[in-house]
Parts: sequence; C-alpha cells; structure tokens
Amino acid sequence: MDLRPKESSAVFFLLVIFTLNKFSEVQSICKADKVLYFIKENNAIGDIVATITAEDGVTATITSQTPAGLFSLDASLDGSYNLIAETVMDFEIFDKNTPYEVNVECTKADSPTTTLVLRIAIQDVNDNPPEFAYSQYSLDVDELTAVGTSVGLITANDPDESDRLYYRLDPEEYFYLQTDFSPNILVKSPLDYDKVQKISMTLYAQDTATGSTGVVSHTTSTTIEVNIVDIDNRPPWFQPCTETEIVSSKVCINSGYEGTVKLNEQETGPLSLTPGPVYAIDGDKDRDEAICYAFLGGNEDKTFEINIDTGSITMLKPVDVAGPIVLTVMAYQKENADQFATTTVILKVVISSNHPPTFVKPSYEGFISEDAGVDSLVLESKTSNRPLRVQATDEDFSNGYNPDIKFEVVDGTEFSITPEGFILMARTVSPGTVNLRMRVVDTSNDESSTASLTVEVTPGGLELKTGEFSTEEMAAVGASLAVVIVLCLVCIGLMVHRIKGHNTAWKKITEASIFRSTLGGGSGGPKEGMQYSNEGFQHDGDSGSVNSNLAADLENKLESGLKPQQRRGLPQENMTPSAASILQTTSSTQPDSSSLAETIDGEKEVKPILTKERRTEEGYKAVWFKQDIDPNTKEDVVIIPDTGDVDGDHEEDDDSEDEDNLRTDLDSEDEEDEEGLTSI
Repeated sequence: MDLRPKESSAVFFLLVIFTLNKFSEVQSICKADKVLYFIKENNAIGDIVATITAEDGVTATITSQTPAGLFSLDASLDGSYNLIAETVMDFEIFDKNTPYEVNVECTKADSPTTTLVLRIAIQDVNDNPPEFAYSQYSLDVDELTAVGTSVGLITANDPDESDRLYYRLDPEEYFYLQTDFSPNILVKSPLDYDKVQKISMTLYAQDTATGSTGVVSHTTSTTIEVNIVDIDNRPPWFQPCTETEIVSSKVCINSGYEGTVKLNEQETGPLSLTPGPVYAIDGDKDRDEAICYAFLGGNEDKTFEINIDTGSITMLKPVDVAGPIVLTVMAYQKENADQFATTTVILKVVISSNHPPTFVKPSYEGFISEDAGVDSLVLESKTSNRPLRVQATDEDFSNGYNPDIKFEVVDGTEFSITPEGFILMARTVSPGTVNLRMRVVDTSNDESSTASLTVEVTPGGLELKTGEFSTEEMAAVGASLAVVIVLCLVCIGLMVHRIKGHNTAWKKITEASIFRSTLGGGSGGPKEGMQYSNEGFQHDGDSGSVNSNLAADLENKLESGLKPQQRRGLPQENMTPSAASILQTTSSTQPDSSSLAETIDGEKEVKPILTKERRTEEGYKAVWFKQDIDPNTKEDVVIIPDTGDVDGDHEEDDDSEDEDNLRTDLDSEDEEDEEGLTSI
C-alpha cells in the first residue's frame, strides 16, 4: 500500500527536494524518476528499488545512506544504474515518519558533479498474527449482576498496521461480546454463586473476517477466567433447614425447635432442644458473616435468656405456667442487622416424675432370615416362631405400666419397633449381625432410657425347622388340595345329575318297600313266604315304578293260568275271580335289587292292580276283593289253582266256584281299614 506521510513538516521537506531536483535537471548528468520509492517488506535480497538514468561516461556512486548497508548501486549495460536492496526489509521496525535515504553522486569529466537524494519507504504486508498482551486474563464478577452489564474489554494488537481484527468468545453461556470487532464482554444470564463459582472462556482474535478466502489469515487467542463473587444477598439460615428455590432466589425453611421444661423447676445449663440447639449460618455460605441471636417474643416475663453469640437458651427462673411456651428467636448479621431471620422454640411444660421408663432387659437378641421380607417380625430364636418383643416398665406406676411410652430405634434404619414392642424389618438387610440402640420415651415428660438390640440376619434358603413348611411347599399343598376339591365337586355333580335322572325309579322302589311293610304287619316286615303287589292308585305317568313291573309279572302268571278261552279275550270283569290265584301260600323268593332294576323300564300298556273295587277303565286288569284284607292277620291267603275244563261253560262254573271259595276264606279274616289298603 502507499505510504502517506502524516506529518506536515515531512511533506514540506519532500516538496523542497522535488523543487531542487527540477531546478537542477538542466545541468544534471544523471537523474531519478521519483522523489520517493517504495519496497514491500519481506522482500528478496537483490530486488531493484529504484533506477538512475545517466549520460554516457557518467559514474554513479553512493556517498551515504541512512541507515547504512541497506542498498547498493548496480550499473546496467545501457548506462543506467539500479538501486539494489541488500537486506530483507521489515515494516514493523521501519520508522513510518522517516523514510530511508540514499545519497548518490554522479561524475563525468569536464562536467559538474550531480548529487541525487533517493528516499525509500517500506510497505506493510500481512505477515504477523495478532497478539494479546497476556495469555490469560482474570475477571471478578459479582453474582446477580444485571444482564447486559459490561465486565471487561480485552483487545489484541496486530503489528500489521493495516489489519482489522475480528473477535469471537467461546463459550457464550454466561457472557457474550458486544460485536465481533469490539471485544466488550457483557453478562448474558444471571449468575448464582451457589451454582457456579468460576467460569473459563477463550477469546479469539483474527486479522481477517470470518469466512474470508484467498487471503492470508492469522488467529490468536487468550484465556479468560471469571470468578463469581458471593455478595451479601441472603439472610441467616436456621439449621437444619430445607433449601427451596423460588424463581431466581433460594430460601431455606426451618421448622423450628421443641423442648421440655419442668413445672416449678429451674434447669441448669442450656435447654436440650430438638432438633439440636438453636443455630444459624449465613445464607451466603462463603461470606460466613458473624451471626447474633435475640428474643423477639414469648419471653416477656424474663424466664429465659439467649446467648447473643451462640443461641443457647437457659432458664433464669422456674416456669410457673402450664404452657406450652412459644419463644420467637431472631438471628441477624452482626455487621448488617437488616439481614435477619426468625424461628420459634416451643417448650412443653411437664410435671417431673421420680423414675423414667426402663426396658425390662438391658439387651435383646433376635433372629430373622434375609428373605423374610419387609415388615416381617424378628423372632426370639432360630428354632421358634415366637416373635421377639421388647417391654418397658415405669416405677412411677404401681403396676409398672405407663400408657404414655413409645419405643424407637436411636440409630439405624434396618429395623423399626411397633408401639407394642415388636421388632419389624424396615428394609432388606444382608446376612450378618446388626447392632442397634433402642430408646423408650415417656411422651408426657420426655424422660427416657435405652437398651441394646442385636439382630442376627440369617442367609435365606436355610433348612426349615421341624414341623414347619416353606412358602413354596404350602403353595404346592394348597394347589393339590384345590385339584382334589374340584374333582370331588365334579363327581358330586355327576351323582346328583344321575340321581335326578332316575328320581322316579328311586321313588318307586321306596313305594314298594312301604307296600310290603304295610301288608306284612308294620315294623315286623312282610310275612315269610308271602308276596304282595298293588298298583291300584299309580299314575299313568309312573310307568317305571316297581309296583307296575311286579304287576306286569303277575299278569303273565295270570294269563298262564287261564284257559285258552280266557287268554283269547274274555271280559275283564269275568276274569276277576280266578285272579285270586296270584296270592299263594307256597313260599316264593322276594325280588332282589337286580330284578327290580330290570322292571324299571317295563311297558305301560296294561296295568294290573290289587284293589277292592272294580276298575273298568281301558288298560287295567284288576284283582278285587269283597272286603279289605287286614295286614295284621296271621291267616294265609289260599290260592286255588285253576283246573277247569277247556270249554267255556265249565270254565264259568269253575270260576264261580273259585270265587266263592276265595270269598269264604276272606270272610273269616278280620276286616282291614279300607283307607289303609287303598292308599297303598
């Protein structure tokens, strides 16, 4: 690029030189075509800087140069001289206000000497990267600094005067640059000391615009460490407390403190409070401002005193009220009382007792399997199913029973204690021995005592104790019983279905049994050697009854004893007298169950009956009597065989005679209750 002198004196000087050169051109034996010559830095040795024209026979020499040794003259064949660079030029060491100067003297015989003054300026090229003053910078920024606030300006320098630098910041999570050519660092998002205390970034400087192509480009970088400063923006926090974030603010909530004091008794030393003593810390944790304590309310009668530095509460006099007593305590920064917080201390007033509750034994030992499961009971021994139970007594009570006690595990979370004193597994525990400390507390006055508890957790899958079954075995037994019950129910169902299907047959068997019992004389059973049958009052639908089938058998016997004419179709009423042959004095075997079963499915076209009345309905064959038969009588019923002739007339006489003989025998028997016989 062209070098433009910035000082007016230098410009004036050059104009004067130019004028003198013009004035002397007429008499000069050599001359230069320019007043000021330029050469780019980083040139090669031997590069031509300027050319001097001269007359024939002129000799040109360098008489002086500032600085020395930079240039030389080289004669050309045409008689001119070239000014040659003897070194590599560097723009960064070149004085931009004072060009290099070379004095050349031209001589020729019989001619006056001509002196030329040549001035050379160095041109800048992009041969150097930008530079930051330091390889690392450190900035301190207060937390909660407003977004958009400038926290620092860090620039780089480029020895190449014409270069313009472009900047880039990485990462830009919390900070960003105002522009890419102005490295003014601004806050991008709120800073919270509790979340981040130090931020590291890299600032880049480049001598060409991002995306430029085809040009030489150089880049440099530096590291910026930002330290977030914890400012005094939070009040004291009572401990313990639960931290909660609301929008961009964080608070810590304390539930207060509790304790007990005895009525009309003054305790010495600090009161024991739960949880722990009154204590607060600076909410700005790393500032650790000194904290002071004071009562805001609840201590109007000056019964209590709080230590301004430690927060310990002591009694100045006994409490004479029933309570509870609520004290309001304030914690504030010693150097800035505007930063404060409050909490409550609730004191329960109790009547002291002479004895605290105590465990029955100073130590207990229990056993449980690791695979027993949560909420399972700890047992007294490895071979017992009896659960371990801890108990406590209170000598203030005549029977030792204090209704206000409670049990708790002081240390450890593996087991818990029920109000009744049983030990439960609270979570899964590995095999081994667990040592715990238990406490029994009188909730009315907070008096307590402790005892030790050792629980041996045995590995799972051990051999069962005698007489016990595992869960898997019990499940298998239950499944087997369920299958058996289902099979039994299926069998019962089939039996019920079969019984219902043959209900009529069972009914008729019963009817036959009752009939035999009635004719046989009651409980004594039927008379030996006798058979009785009666279907006089059976319904047509009961075709399968035992009486019906027995009557059918009697019908066959009746027809076999009839004469051929009778078998060929005599009227029913004419056949009746000879039907007495169905009652025989000879012994006959009673039908067994198999014969009864065979008669169940008998036909029902003809129904023989035994009755004292004539039945003329179609489909019936009746054997009737003049008078009823007494079932209690010991008389035999005589059966008169049919031995009549084949012809019809003789058959009628025989029938009449048989009927008269049958009636004579029946008249000699006692009269039977008509209703009893006909109802069979």
